[in-house]
Amino acid sequence: IDPAAVWQAFTHPVADDVDHMVVLQQRLPRTLIGLAAGAALGVAGVVIQGVTRNPIADPGLLGVNSGASLAVVLAISFLGVTSAVGFVWFAFAGAALAAAVVFSFGHAQPVQLALVGAALVAFVTPLTTLVLLRDQETFNSYRFWVIGALTGRDLGVLAWLLPFLGAGLVLAAVFLAHRLNGLALGDDIARGLGQNVRATRLLAGLAIVLLCGVAVSLAGPIALVGLVVPHAARRLVGSNHHTTTALAVLLGPVMLLGADVIGRLVVPNAELEAGVVCAFIGAPVLIAVARGRKVAAL
Repeated sequence: IDPAAVWQAFTHPVADDVDHMVVLQQRLPRTLIGLAAGAALGVAGVVIQGVTRNPIADPGLLGVNSGASLAVVLAISFLGVTSAVGFVWFAFAGAALAAAVVFSFGHAQPVQLALVGAALVAFVTPLTTLVLLRDQETFNSYRFWVIGALTGRDLGVLAWLLPFLGAGLVLAAVFLAHRLNGLALGDDIARGLGQNVRATRLLAGLAIVLLCGVAVSLAGPIALVGLVVPHAARRLVGSNHHTTTALAVLLGPVMLLGADVIGRLVVPNAELEAGVVCAFIGAPVLIAVARGRKVAAL
């Protein structure tokens, strides 16, 4: 679509113009949702890696995606929910409950958080699969959500979730950034500096619940954005959580919307969902982190 037509769609839209309809009804909603979900995933990744001091931590590590997936499957199978709008609140509740369980049983300790998160994923995934195997209709509806995409989402849903997104971003940037800087030095040093380490991890848990719940509700369980963005931010501006959090607000949408654009270009007359493209982008980074090559130190 010509840039002039895009500008006219915003300034003087014509009701029956196909290009204007595409811009306003398709491109604009998915762009705004990509901005919100990308920012939430990027900042959530910074907080998760900071609070666990684990360089390969992302929302999937704490079972957030698995909790959201199980909630959506149960909503489809037992309550008959079939629309993307209907999935939102169940996904948010499932993500929040999973994070709350992990932080409750993990006692806010980095190693325990990772272990409890892994155990939750191992417990929830077979349950989700069991429900899907027994109900073909549930599987057909679920597979379009679980792959992760920006299409088929409603701006009304984004409006409802904006307060949660704003609260999570403010909590991460204003109340947690300096605490995570202290926590990066180790628990003992952080306590010596007067910090309540347990309170820091509980605040981080709340921020993770809000941010991951919003992201999963809007775009589905998109993987690896929360892993890649914090590492990219640290490579660019260092390990200060004030600057990495601010940059993650920008890099998250860049990665997610970039993946969405790439997905529309690589498949002629169709599109590849953003979640798939993000997985292709993030997988090499995950391998590099695991091998310890050219990745900024925490």
